[in-house]
Amino acid sequence: MRWCKGENTNRGATILNRNHALHWAWVILAVCFFDLFVNYSIRLGYTLLLPEMIRTLGFSRTAGGSIYNFFLFTYISIAPIAGFLTDRFGARWVITICSLILGIGVFMMGTIQHLWMACLFYAVAGLGATGMWTPVITLVQRWFAFDRRGMALGILSTGYGLGFATLGIVFPWIVHNFSWRYAWYFLGAAALVMFVVNGIFLRSSPEISGYCPWGQGETLQSLNNGKKKSNQTISLKILFKTNRFWVIGCSYFMISYSLFGITTFMADYAKYQLGLPLEKSSLLATIHGIAQVAGVLTILPLSDFLGRKKTIMISNGAITVALTGILFTGNSFQMLSVFIAWLAIFYGVTFPIYGAAAGDYFPKEALGTVIGAWTPFYGLGAITSHWVTGILRDVTGVYTYSFWINAIMAGLSFIMISRLEKRTDQAHMIGMQTEGPGHA
Repeated sequence: MRWCKGENTNRGATILNRNHALHWAWVILAVCFFDLFVNYSIRLGYTLLLPEMIRTLGFSRTAGGSIYNFFLFTYISIAPIAGFLTDRFGARWVITICSLILGIGVFMMGTIQHLWMACLFYAVAGLGATGMWTPVITLVQRWFAFDRRGMALGILSTGYGLGFATLGIVFPWIVHNFSWRYAWYFLGAAALVMFVVNGIFLRSSPEISGYCPWGQGETLQSLNNGKKKSNQTISLKILFKTNRFWVIGCSYFMISYSLFGITTFMADYAKYQLGLPLEKSSLLATIHGIAQVAGVLTILPLSDFLGRKKTIMISNGAITVALTGILFTGNSFQMLSVFIAWLAIFYGVTFPIYGAAAGDYFPKEALGTVIGAWTPFYGLGAITSHWVTGILRDVTGVYTYSFWINAIMAGLSFIMISRLEKRTDQAHMIGMQTEGPGHA
């Protein structure tokens, strides 16, 4: 018989984890891993398909960036709502319904003939993608104890690295033997499979499912303390008045701008500016994906010991160096590969580590709301980067000027995050009010 801290029975605590052969946190982590694998195959796969779409449909680079921006406009508009719904009703059904919408939008991308069709269907995919990040990392953090979240998020984040690496190998084969349209069909079908898997296996709360968060010490706590802890949340009004929310959010905007400028147009840059064949351009994606996996499996667990702020500073500084190095590689594929790998190690860390910072600086019951409220910073950074990069490339014929801006923005993100005040227990509790969110 094991006791879990912070929950209630008529004796003042809950009896949990009774004879469970497998802690359900690992099932949650596995399902969420495949959610990210599929979602980021869709999001990052667009960068690999873009050169073929430009060639066969006659789109400009600005148009190519605009298609992705419709995805992002929808995503950042709805993501805060998805975060609120996750806190209010639970992640299970938010993720499940969104995976269905994602699958439909992506499958229809294979049918496009005109720019408006691509913008519309990728916007639908963006609506579905709102359930594939904020609710997913919120759910995983709720199923793992505070000092195990870096490890859990590290394992989780290998999903999008492996997805990108796999696509770098598979997409050239699909394009050669079928067409780029079939890549969208395969990805859409994968998202529809996850719709079924999510509905069956996900659970919104460890406590309701009869578990402690994995890694949390079992102990006894009073009835009143348990109720107080489980009902805390944070109001948006007070959240927006909190300095640390804006410091982290602005840093997130800057690093997002810097990363999307290179990753979205990486294959096009390699193929048309450097003159590399499609196979080598796609190989960069495989290198990128494998390096991401290495990064999230090492650096994210280290953040449990180094702290999120210090880890973000190290990561953003390293990204600045990598983006600057790419500008000096010339036509050397070997050197470009080295700097792409260096960039990817920290690219993979960026998004989950900012999500983990929410758990460090705000109450865990409000994680979905906080992460969702940060999503517009990330999305606006990506949208601005796509338009600036696409327009400068169309006007100048090269990506050089755009990539310099990316490196500068990464450096500014490092400076911004260095201004974040040290976390204190008192600061962590600011802005909380009592409500009673339910979970599905």
